[in-house]
Amino acid sequence: MKLIVTGGAGFIGSAVVRKAVADGHHVVNLDCLTYAACLDNLASVAGAPNYVFEKADIRDAEAMARVFATHRPDAVMHLAAESHVDRSIDGPGAFIDTNVRGTYVLLEAARHYWVGQGKPQGFRFHHISTDEVFGTLGETGQFTEETPYAPNSPYSASKAASDHLVRAWGETYGLPYVLTNCSNNYGPFHFPEKLIPVVILKALAGAPIPVYGKGENVRDWLYVEDHADALLTVLAKGRNHRSYNIGGENEAKNIDIVQKICAILDAKRPKATPYADQIAFVTDRPGHDLRYAIDPTRIRTELGWRPSVTLDEGLERTVDWYLANEPWWRALQDRAGVGERLGVKA
Repeated sequence: MKLIVTGGAGFIGSAVVRKAVADGHHVVNLDCLTYAACLDNLASVAGAPNYVFEKADIRDAEAMARVFATHRPDAVMHLAAESHVDRSIDGPGAFIDTNVRGTYVLLEAARHYWVGQGKPQGFRFHHISTDEVFGTLGETGQFTEETPYAPNSPYSASKAASDHLVRAWGETYGLPYVLTNCSNNYGPFHFPEKLIPVVILKALAGAPIPVYGKGENVRDWLYVEDHADALLTVLAKGRNHRSYNIGGENEAKNIDIVQKICAILDAKRPKATPYADQIAFVTDRPGHDLRYAIDPTRIRTELGWRPSVTLDEGLERTVDWYLANEPWWRALQDRAGVGERLGVKA
């Protein structure tokens, strides 16, 4: 297939691009290169004959029309988004503009292209979203595809809105779509403002390792390369006008994640004192959801997919990658907000 991948220079998007190129798809990476994008993530495929980069903004209707007309894709994988909850607390406007209005502009470009091509049956719009749209869970239960939406942050509200737009374009205009909601991703090329890379880099720097509240918040962790494989599986085999929850089947408390990373670093880069001594509990962020957990029954039974990487294996791979790729993360340290405490203005 020929795919347009929006946000393909980001963390998850670049994993999708690398996997799709390796699988033989023709990939158009569409990215406007915000602070969280990094073209170095695509160095391994940059010279591939089935890879093209287009610097363009999903909010720019003229640019989107041009990209569709030029590349004539078989499918769109829409990952471009503002995605950091803490940043959404400090500046929600950018999240509404990109995640809601940008998705609308992209949907309209896709719809007009699809209609202009005679509504080909094989075309589809794959919208990639988050489990955060479902809100928070208590100590038990899991999110299913039928869980009511109850977003609690500006970020998750903007993603919920974009999910609803995609469904509406499917119901109203017949646009073929699939929608996926994933759990927390981690792995190589993770931009250094999210929990796992923050822990690794703060530990290596000998700085306090910040843990929100008491570290009791629970997440289901999905290795990013597993996620990329799942997304391409849904694109190829998923049913039109259907959503699929993608989980890592790896629930853990934040404090347990932090302690696991510290133990891995103790073994791989030992120092005089344990890295866990650097853990510092800090004021929790506003509206911090207690627990996310995904019921993966639908994707497992309908599409035969399940994650292949355990949490312990994935964390070790991730630490190894950061230890081996210091030039990559050093180059990102000076970008706006990196290394700072965000999300405290509420």
